This record gives sequence, C-alpha cells and structure tokens, in this order.
Amino acid sequence: MSWLTEFVRPKIRTLLGRKDVPENLWHQCPACQQMIFQRDLEANLKVCMHCGHHMRATARERLNWTFDEGAYTLIDMPRVPQDPLRFRDQKRYSDRLKEARDKTKLDDAILVAHGQIGGHKAVVAAMDFNFMAGSMGAAVGEGIVAAARLAVLQKAPFIIYTSSGGARMQEGAISLMQMPRSIIATQMVKEAGLPFLVVLTDPTTGGVTASFAMLGDIQIAEPGALIGFAGARVIEQTVREKLPEGFQRSEYLYEHGIVDMIVNRAEMRATITRLIDMLVPPPAVVTEPPAPPPAANELATV
Repeated sequence: MSWLTEFVRPKIRTLLGRKDVPENLWHQCPACQQMIFQRDLEANLKVCMHCGHHMRATARERLNWTFDEGAYTLIDMPRVPQDPLRFRDQKRYSDRLKEARDKTKLDDAILVAHGQIGGHKAVVAAMDFNFMAGSMGAAVGEGIVAAARLAVLQKAPFIIYTSSGGARMQEGAISLMQMPRSIIATQMVKEAGLPFLVVLTDPTTGGVTASFAMLGDIQIAEPGALIGFAGARVIEQTVREKLPEGFQRSEYLYEHGIVDMIVNRAEMRATITRLIDMLVPPPAVVTEPPAPPPAANELATV
C-alpha cells in the first residue's frame, strides 16, 4: 500500500466528514428487482411502483391503513401457557418465542384492535407473518375468540387480515385445537347478525386456510397472494399431475369462485368501508308516538 491510501485518503475522509448511509434507505422489489426508496415505498403502502407487487406488511401497518385516520385501540390479549409441551427441536420453543418478541415487539402473531372505519364501529384482527411465520398457536386462537366476543359486545363488524404459514408445530395438538375454536368464534359473529370479512394476504396457508380464513361473508384477497392448504410441490407429488400456472394465487382462486374480490391495497380501506355500509343496517330512527285522542269528557267541555 502506498502513502496515498495510508495517509492521504484517511485525511481527505476526515476533512469531508464521511457519513454512513443507513442500510434500510433502499428496498429491492422481490418481483421485478427494482430498487425503491424506502420513504416512497412506505407512502405507497408497500406496493411496488414499477410492477404493482404487494409486499408483506406487518400487523401494525394493517391496522394503521384500515382505521379512520389510523386511530384505534388495541386490546390486551388473553394470557396462555408458555411452552406447554416444553418443546425443543434445534432450539427451545421458549427461546424462539423470546427471539420473535424481540424482533417484532409483539406478544404473538396477532393484534386485535377496535375503532372506526368509515364512521362505523369495527373490530379488526391482523396476523403478522414476521412472528414465527404467523403460525397459529393458543395465543392466536385466544386472540380470534376475544376479537369475536368484542365484535358481538360492540355490535360491530369483524374484519381479519390473514397471513400465516399454518399451525404452530411447537404446540402440537394444542395448536390444532385452535382450528375449531376459531370456527366457533366466527359463528358467534354470524349468529349475532354481524358481518365477518376476511382479507387474505400473502401467504395464507395450512390450518388457517382450513379454518376461519375461508368462512368470511365476503372473501377479499390482495393481488398475487399465495392462498392454499398444502404446498404446490406436495400436491403435485400426491396427484402426480402438473398444476396449472398460477395455482394457489389469488387470481386463480378468484376465477374459480373461491375468492369474491381482489382489491389493491390502496383501495382496501375504501372497499371495506363500502361493504360495511351495505352490510350494516342503519340505526333505527326512534320517533315519539302520536298524542292520544282527547277523551269524551274533554270534548264535552269544549
């Protein structure tokens, strides 16, 4: 190395005041590989401006985008036993939970909030794929039940954003029990005559798809979302046939009647508001009863 690199270059960098560039300043679209300025991406609700690819969003972002002016109140999640099976694979389940909580700042893979959408009271649950792939364990099941009860109590529609890899294997049969529990929760909402809307986002697979995610009064999906039960490779090996192009994507499911509508993220809040306007009856107008006719003795004195 010469004196230019050892002496002159450090001096120049010191004089110019070299600044470190943040690592998250740019984001690369996984679909078209274009680089997008992070601030522009957030302003566009994490949708690529070049190809329209809908990137995955967190549960908090879903709530901020859905409620009026991003104002809502989170409810406290019911407490569930931690690591009930004392499960361990390459790591202890308790350690995996701690890592996921430190990473996402969430207690588990779901958030439940209530507020207003288009002026209507509403309860919204949002799953977060960043928390152990959005897997459904006892905490998620309890969250869905709590959300359904709150919707019935407030006489408000229930909207849920799904994003999950399926059941949480570290909880074994306890995780599988959340499938019928979540179905019962949705039935509570329907029996109360309240709308239950499901927004299927990328990805929605496994036990979540096999339970409450397919029971909405109206099934909404984001463009290009992966929606299914078993993986495409497993299905191909089972049926020994080549699957159609785009199998298990929201567009394919829409063409075959499994999804009612595909809505771009920028139009999602307006669409949900419009659906609530149609499905929630207007409040009854209370009018005072007409005055009774005068009695016979009153007429005689006139």
